[in-house]
Amino acid sequence: MRLLDAARRVRRVLSKPPGFVAQRILQEGERELDRWLAPIRERNLGRQRLLSLARAASVDQLWTRLRERPFPAWTSAIDGGELDRIEPGERARILAAAELACNRTVDLLGTGPVALGGPIDWARDYRVNLGWPAGFARSIDYVNRARPSDIKVPWEISRLQWLVPAGQAYLLTGEERYAEAVRDILLEWIDGNPLAYTVNWSCTMEAAIRIATWTWLFHVFGSSLAWHDETFRVRFLASLYLHGDFTRRHIEKSDINGNHYTADLAGLVMAGCFFGDVGDAGRWHDIGWSGLQQEIITQVFADGVDFEASVPYHRLVFELFLWPMMFRQVCGLDIPAAYTAPLRAMAQFTVAYSRSDGTSPLWGDADDARTLPFGGQKLGDHRYLIAQTAVALGDAGLARQFSGPRSELVWIFGPATASTFAGAPSAPSQSAAFPEGGVYIMRHEDDHVFIDCGPIGLAGRGGHGHNDALSFEAWLEGAPLISDRGSFVYTASFDKRNEFRATLSHNTPSVDGQEINRFDPANLWNMQDDARAECIAWQSDAAADRFAGRHHGYQRLDVTVERQIVLDKAARQLQIRDTIDGQGHHDVTVPLHLAPDVAVERSGDGILLSSAGRAFRVSATSDGWTLVIDPTTISPSYGVALPSYRLTWKRSGQLPATLCVTISPEGALASAFDAEG
Repeated sequence: MRLLDAARRVRRVLSKPPGFVAQRILQEGERELDRWLAPIRERNLGRQRLLSLARAASVDQLWTRLRERPFPAWTSAIDGGELDRIEPGERARILAAAELACNRTVDLLGTGPVALGGPIDWARDYRVNLGWPAGFARSIDYVNRARPSDIKVPWEISRLQWLVPAGQAYLLTGEERYAEAVRDILLEWIDGNPLAYTVNWSCTMEAAIRIATWTWLFHVFGSSLAWHDETFRVRFLASLYLHGDFTRRHIEKSDINGNHYTADLAGLVMAGCFFGDVGDAGRWHDIGWSGLQQEIITQVFADGVDFEASVPYHRLVFELFLWPMMFRQVCGLDIPAAYTAPLRAMAQFTVAYSRSDGTSPLWGDADDARTLPFGGQKLGDHRYLIAQTAVALGDAGLARQFSGPRSELVWIFGPATASTFAGAPSAPSQSAAFPEGGVYIMRHEDDHVFIDCGPIGLAGRGGHGHNDALSFEAWLEGAPLISDRGSFVYTASFDKRNEFRATLSHNTPSVDGQEINRFDPANLWNMQDDARAECIAWQSDAAADRFAGRHHGYQRLDVTVERQIVLDKAARQLQIRDTIDGQGHHDVTVPLHLAPDVAVERSGDGILLSSAGRAFRVSATSDGWTLVIDPTTISPSYGVALPSYRLTWKRSGQLPATLCVTISPEGALASAFDAEG
């Protein structure tokens, strides 16, 4: 199996442009040398070498110098009462989470509470009690395809973001036990993960994200008694420096780059800003910042949508672009307008897709990733990014669009700044079109409809995008109704990975059981760019929002798919009309996946839905269509699947075929399409 994987990788590389192939060969050679050089680098970076790189007379002098450097988050003491006034109950939440962290108990990626014990096995998937052997990272097959283990579990544990509440508790209480617990866990990590020689070095992005966590922990605990020991200080700083050096040597650059490369660049900027003039830190910073300036233009459409076609990855990439910029700001470095404009656009997209309760659509892949997670809001609540960007860029107009929890803001900017934000935006969000990213959002009061009609993701490669052309999510009167199925898992189950990204897992027509964008089930991150969805009409006014789009995913079957969606704002009613055109006999399936907790029952010729204390009627044309209601699952976050139901209309026969589905609050069944004539 490993030989097959290696052969696939070689074929993929050789298919790239000659210049890229030559550069990649040189990079691969340099990285392979780490098999011998990494242990030497780690062994040689002791006290004397570290002081030489820093041109410092003592470890205390170097430590103090680094402590005096700025950091783009709040790392001073915070009064618990003031915190609770800004965000009620936040102090208790943090102290409870900190207690779990000190007890080495984690709950992430759907594992449920897991006691890691000690010493922690950093290479183990505790969910299924399977792990990876030690060895040179590039030689470890971390997919474990024949076993149900998930590499994301040890990677997430090794990101050490679960220690953030311990740092926050220290700033709230000043208790040394938090500093001691974090120190001991960091030493265990260093002992258990020799440079380049465990699975936690097999993906450069992991090292880069640890840089963000470790630099924050340094500024939080740097003056504590528990972190005063010189031996610990040398080991901590040496390991952190080697993280920056490793990220530079193993940067994940390809001909088309996504969030991995962005994370690497962000890590280099943050390591460079942290170390300042120590060793190669200035070079790391320059490489990272130069790359980020290029990638923010490449990866973010002009309308602010991240090109990976995923709301959760939009949030991650947004953070990865934002934090290095903020670090440069506090270091007194200039930020060009060409960099800030995409950030403002990303914030406006976040405003548009965030629903009134803070939830966000399950569009594309999701692995719960963050850069520096501070708040206790729900995982899908991305609204803090609106305020974070507003403060960082001094954008008062953007600040007025913020609503929601302010705990993230307290830990980024401090209590005084966080308290200036009100609990609700000054004006409700409006319907909005993002034509380059291919997203259309209908809004009216607490109605929210999110429509995907754009590129497949990663510049046509697939990546974290799904087979969701013309799919949508819908909330009416503040009640969740129609949901994407989410993503669930990656390498833990190839079957589940492919199931959740497949056409039938999305709210869009399927023809003859075939995929909109074809993909190889053995390749979890690529798809063929078949669909090429396009919007053919978009209109938004006070009476209604109207969308029409088509895709070309079934052109190989000589079949076209068009969809119209109308939100009647007065009636609070949604209509979806699908037209499947072509020649011959075809099997057509149109599923609508209900959000978790939506109750469903047949009622006469229609369907009655109950959600959030409200009732809705679903009716449809019946020309040859059969309706089936069956159970399904929705994955709101990585590794989690909740029970739900799916409404599926099926038709077998000659084309063309038309299906019109209406979702209305009880008693409002007038047809917006009929009103159009």
